[in-house]
Amino acid sequence: MPQWTDQSTNAKFVTDVWGIGIRAHADEEGLVRQEEIVRCLRNVMEGEEGKVVSTNAAKWRSIARAAVDEGGSSDINIEEFVRALMMNPRTRIV
Repeated sequence: MPQWTDQSTNAKFVTDVWGIGIRAHADEEGLVRQEEIVRCLRNVMEGEEGKVVSTNAAKWRSIARAAVDEGGSSDINIEEFVRALMMNPRTRIV
């Protein structure tokens, strides 16, 4: 159950966009009870939702690894960022 600032956005992405988690629902008092946590854990560990979560997590893991590998999008972007810093005459290397 998201509580502060960006937690609601993060929870939305984890559950609805990336599909790598299950949302825990608060009760009428705004508390996430033990039974709800158990439900979520059982769904992830034993249920069909868990299979979907596992498949999606593997997909995102593969995408992230490809991005940080040599020649991946993150690798290229970091190289370009460092190159731009080095070309800036105001950049000092300490």
